Amino acid sequence: QVQLVESGGGLVQAGGSLRLSCVVSGRTFSRYAMGWFRQTPGKEREFVAAISRGGGSTSYADSVKGRFTISRDNAKNTLYLQMNTLKPEDTAVYYCAAPPGTQITTREYEYDYWGQGTQVTVSS
Repeated sequence: QVQLVESGGGLVQAGGSLRLSCVVSGRTFSRYAMGWFRQTPGKEREFVAAISRGGGSTSYADSVKGRFTISRDNAKNTLYLQMNTLKPEDTAVYYCAAPPGTQITTREYEYDYWGQGTQVTVSS
């Protein structure tokens, strides 16, 4: 059974930083690409960032490019999202997700496994 557990969310002032973590169990973490998504009430879940299985290729939503960094530690089965220069519009529940395959993807429907989410709130 594949499990994804996020942590690291919280309340931060605008301009601040947070680092999210996602520990994956139940599969060989290093074989698969990974991604981060976020969702606010009343809106669809949106893509934030994705990373290839080896970490050498990444993709970001335009809204976070230059401020967020996705990374992974395959030895620890852990995915990260470093979020800098946070803005109030970054407030959302953040989810890590895993596709069934090895290819990096930005499409939500191509992800099969999801964490429970962690709340990030950025105050102005």
